[in-house]
Formats: sequence, structure tokens, C-alpha cells
Amino acid sequence: MKSTETINMHRRKFLLSSSFLLSATAVLETSSLLGQTLPVGSPSGSPKGPDLSEALSPEELARVKESVMSEDMQNFWHKGYSCAETGLMVALRFMKKPEDLVWAASGFAGGLMHQDLCGFLTSGVMAIGLHAGDLKEEKNAAMMKCSQAVNEYWAWWQENAPIHCAEIREGREPMDFKVCERLGRLATAKVESLLIGTPQKAST
Repeated sequence: MKSTETINMHRRKFLLSSSFLLSATAVLETSSLLGQTLPVGSPSGSPKGPDLSEALSPEELARVKESVMSEDMQNFWHKGYSCAETGLMVALRFMKKPEDLVWAASGFAGGLMHQDLCGFLTSGVMAIGLHAGDLKEEKNAAMMKCSQAVNEYWAWWQENAPIHCAEIREGREPMDFKVCERLGRLATAKVESLLIGTPQKAST
């Protein structure tokens, strides 16, 4: 018989994998406690591809100009930052958090590098989660508010566009990002409205 091989796992890989499993378990438990199901997919009636507008309407333009995050987006969009990095960066600056945290969004660029979930969608969820950690609430109460905000953001997104990068960019040239910019301006404004909806801990 062959001797049993010992599987060596680097400490970093073990910690990352175990952290992921624990996080996934926590999310599933919280979802169950809240009596909610995690939203999936896009409604069939969502505009996509060529049906998506590339320009802000006068009403949308007025809305984004009132948003600190949406205006700040122009300092990072297409200046070495992906959609996900741009969305998270302006949220970090708005919340006065270390900008190095933007690296958390790097793997979400280009729809998780596979034209999957839009970077402005995922970075918005990241921002809401970071904000929940600053709430003047116990863990369960903060998680409840996080869940409510994420569900509101998800529902808002589905009313405006599909969740997948491939569907958003359908029929467009590889370097045509006008639709992405419009969605980014609107999304960052929406995220800001969710972030200011609840008080944060006083900074020390």
C-alpha cells in the first residue's frame, strides 16, 4: 500500500478558505433569520444592451450633481480604476476610510473578470457592508439594516439595468463605456443615499 500523503496547506490559503466558509454560513443564517431569500437574476422586463440609455436624462443629471460620491466618481473613472474600484473608492472617501481598502474590489473588475456581476453593483454592496460595521447597533441589528439596504439597492438596480456586465454591454464596441459611466453615476448616487440613511459611530 502507498503511504498516506500529507496535504500541506499554506496558512494564508487555509485562513482564506475557512474565512469564506464562515462568512457564507453567517450570510445564510442571517438570511434565514430574516425570513428573506437572496435575490437572484434579473427580471425579464429589465432593459438591456441597446435598450439601455447611454446619456443621463435632465432629471438624472440633476440627481447625480447633488451626490458627493457621484461627482467624485469623475476623479477615478477610467483613470486607472475599474468600475468596481471606482465605486468602492468614492464610497471609501465618502466614509473617510483608508483608500487602500479599494484593493478589495480589484478582483471584481470586468464583472469578476468574466463579464458577470457589474462592478458598480458589487462595489455598492461592499460599501453598504463596510458602512454597517460603523452603525451604532449590535451585530444582529446592524446586519438587519445591511440586509435591508442591500435588498433596496438590488431592487433599484433591477429596475434600471440587468445585473450582468455582458448584458449591459451587449451590442457595444469594446471601448464604448458610455452606458457604464451613466450607470456608475446613478449607482454611486443611490449608494450614497443608502449610506446616509442611518447614523454612524462617532469617530474617535
